[in-house]
Amino acid sequence: MFSHDRIWAAIDALAQRHSLSVSGLAKRAGLDPTTFNKSKRYAADGRARWPSTESLAKIMEATGASLDEFMTLVHGKAFNAAGAAMRSIPLLGFAQAGAGGFFDDGGFPVGQGWDVVEFPIGPDDAVYALEVSGDSMLPLYRDGDTIIVAPGAAIRRGDRVVVRTKDGEVMAKILSRQTPRTIELQSMNPEHANRTFDAAHIDWIARILWASQ
Repeated sequence: MFSHDRIWAAIDALAQRHSLSVSGLAKRAGLDPTTFNKSKRYAADGRARWPSTESLAKIMEATGASLDEFMTLVHGKAFNAAGAAMRSIPLLGFAQAGAGGFFDDGGFPVGQGWDVVEFPIGPDDAVYALEVSGDSMLPLYRDGDTIIVAPGAAIRRGDRVVVRTKDGEVMAKILSRQTPRTIELQSMNPEHANRTFDAAHIDWIARILWASQ
């Protein structure tokens, strides 16, 4: 499974591959030189900070690295040749995700007949892909982007998540606050309202691990 440490280790490895410091890598990608500094990887309260999808896309473009190559760096030495194989994972549209009967209790697609995409994952990683539609997730995700979702991943405040309500509404938001009674979600697009739900009204919530843009 993806982890905070593995993502940052991959950034370090990509910089080293091109004989750059992490500051040099950031500058080559047109980012602030401190973007990938060690001090930026954890908040003052100790909470892990994740690099943005935009910054990852920029360093891959700047170095000519493909998503597959970067994912190999993410998994590092622990990701052996057998585990690193491209694997087919389910691909759903948001309309499909909102339809009934397509998910188990943990929020993972069940059954057959899905479209699939190839993605480099380990044999025990449980992830699937959703194709973004509409503009509600701008500027982070555009219409047609594919996001990789991990139903079993731990979720913390500030994470980007996909949420499905009992009414079948599916949305991608930022988790602002979660209590035993309520879930507060921040919209990625400022033109769309933030949402608050009773916890009992939520079918499932899953963390977004990656976006291919």
